[in-house]
Amino acid sequence: MERDMDTKQNSLMMLFAGNACKKLAGEIASKLGLELSKADVGTFSDGECSVSICDSVRGRDVFVVQSTSEPVNNNLMEMLIMIDALKRASAGRITAVMPYFGYARQDRKAKSRDPITAKLVADLISAAGASRVLTMDLHAAQLQGFFNIPVDHLFGQGVLYDYLKNQTFVKENSKKNDLIVVSPDVGSVARARQFATRINAPIAIVDKRRPQANKSEVMNIIGDTAGKVCLILDDMVDTAGTLCNGAEAIMKLGKAKEVYACCTHGVLSGPAIERIDNSPIKKLFILDTIEQPSHRKSPKIQEISVAKLFADSIKNVHCDLPLSDLY
Repeated sequence: MERDMDTKQNSLMMLFAGNACKKLAGEIASKLGLELSKADVGTFSDGECSVSICDSVRGRDVFVVQSTSEPVNNNLMEMLIMIDALKRASAGRITAVMPYFGYARQDRKAKSRDPITAKLVADLISAAGASRVLTMDLHAAQLQGFFNIPVDHLFGQGVLYDYLKNQTFVKENSKKNDLIVVSPDVGSVARARQFATRINAPIAIVDKRRPQANKSEVMNIIGDTAGKVCLILDDMVDTAGTLCNGAEAIMKLGKAKEVYACCTHGVLSGPAIERIDNSPIKKLFILDTIEQPSHRKSPKIQEISVAKLFADSIKNVHCDLPLSDLY
C-alpha cells in the first residue's frame, strides 16, 4: 500500500534541471526514484537564454533545480525563464530549488546609493511565478523575509557533521580534546558554536577587519589554538582570501598544530584555488551546492554530496510534511 502511495505521489512530481548543477539534480532525481523531466535549456545566437519545456506539466508539482552560481546572471535568467515557461504551461505548483542563492551578500546598503540586490532577486523569482523556494545556508538567515512566498531554508551543518565525524583527524583529536572549531569572523560565531557543540569541541575566533571587498586583514586570534587541530567553519569560500589569511594567522599567531576547513558553498572564484593550494590548510571540505568545473579542482578540496538532504526535503514539500523532521 505504501509503495502504491509513493508511486502515485511520484507520478505528480516533476524535476527539472538548469545548466548550473545538472549532476546534483540527477543525483536528487535518482534518490527520489525519478528521471529528470525534459527541457531544452540553452542560448540563442545572440546570447539570450533559450528554454523549451518538452514534457506536459499541467497540474503537476514541479521542482526546478538551479544554483545561481558562476556565470551568475546566465544561471539566474535560465531559472527565471524556466519558471515562467512552467507557469504558462499550467504547472500546479513551482518550487525553485536553489542549493546556492547568488547575490545573497548584497542584502543591505553598505554605503549611500547601494542596491539591495538580494531583495531584487527575491522579487524576480516571485514575479516569474515560483510558488516557493527551497535553498541552503543563505548568507544571512533574515533573507527569508525578502520573499513574498514561502522559503524552506536547509542547513549544511548536518551534512558536514555526518561526514566529518568519521574523519580520522576529528575522531582522534576529539578524544584527546585537541580539536577546536574556529569562526573566521565575529559574524560566524553562532554557526561555529552550534557545530562545536555537535562535535563536543571548544571554539576560537579570528578577529579581522576588512578594508575593502574580498580583502581582509587578520588582527588577532581569540581563543587557545596552540598545539590544537583547528577546523575553520564558514558558510562560503569565495576568493579564499579570508580563509587562507585566517589559516596562516592560526598557524603563526595561534601556533596551531594543523588547520582544516569546511564550508557549505565553494564559490572559489578568481585566485581561490591557487591560494588554497599554497595555504597551510590540510583539507577543505565543501558541499556540492555549486558544480565545480575542471579548472577549479584541487587535491586539497573534498566535495560532499547534499543530494539526499535535498531529495528528502523535496519529498516532504511534495507531501506537505514538515522539513524540521529532517534535522
